[in-house]
Amino acid sequence: MAQDKYFRKELVKELRNVEGLMKKEPSLEKKIYYFSAAFGATGRTFRYAFSRDVLLADFTLQAAYNLFTDRINRIKAGDPTVKIEDVHIKKLCEGLKLLAKQLEAEECIQESLELILTTAFSITGPGNYLHEKGDLKL
Repeated sequence: MAQDKYFRKELVKELRNVEGLMKKEPSLEKKIYYFSAAFGATGRTFRYAFSRDVLLADFTLQAAYNLFTDRINRIKAGDPTVKIEDVHIKKLCEGLKLLAKQLEAEECIQESLELILTTAFSITGPGNYLHEKGDLKL
């Protein structure tokens, strides 16, 4: 049990570190690079002290990272249809901050994961369309 608390505490510390690095970094690519450390930390954590909530966070963070990486690659390839804006990074950071808070307090993490996943979905074609229609709010 003490081991579980130790790894959860380390995970919370790492999530807060990732959020801070993302906020300070001017480069979009580097912000997303730092974001990848979030699921790196969740992956390490559940391997040493398994919990369903950390596993769920890991899959959500990986999915969000993959969506952002895909959008960055599309932009670099010349696809101008969907942009990654400051609000997207701001919301990712808010989601990480909330996730750290909820994990630390051993609360339900659904709200933070919904924020992260909704933000990532909003930079896909269908998500951006829903955002432009006003159905998806960030």
